[in-house]
Amino acid sequence: MNDEDGRQWQADVMRIPRRAARVAVLDPAGSVFLFRYDNEEVGVHWAMPGGGLEPGESRVQAAERELREETGWADIEIDGTMLCLWEHDFTRAGVPVRQHEHIFLAHGPRRDPVGDLAASHAADKILRWRWWSPDDLSRGREPLWPPQLPELLADVRKQGAPTTPVDLGHVRNGAVGGG
Repeated sequence: MNDEDGRQWQADVMRIPRRAARVAVLDPAGSVFLFRYDNEEVGVHWAMPGGGLEPGESRVQAAERELREETGWADIEIDGTMLCLWEHDFTRAGVPVRQHEHIFLAHGPRRDPVGDLAASHAADKILRWRWWSPDDLSRGREPLWPPQLPELLADVRKQGAPTTPVDLGHVRNGAVGGG
């Protein structure tokens, strides 16, 4: 099956399960830090720092490690507060996966990533990064992972962190859309 960019992918291919964790880092004004990724199956999209769990690693430990590896920030505290969980399909390093993600909430200062991150960003197909304000998210037209991110973060700004994470279930690739 081809998408509009001519990328090849199949909805019903055998997928390898993968556990992952991401971090929604919010600055004092409520902006969220996102990376722009290019994926061979789903194309260009924005997502929070994060990635797969290593053997023996908890989801919080993975979120902390991935945040440090991808941004150079070692001082962001992840206290275990979760925003949401969801499953989605994509191809990672040529392997079709079904990724089950836990997305944690954290707060930190608005700043640039630090350190020499070029090699790790290239390996992860990270094209660039930026802080998205609440207005940017609500008006955005670029694909976001998860696509419900604008609404989820609007709820956090209005009501605080959820007492239990929102379970988005499995989100099909065609549903990945902008805010």
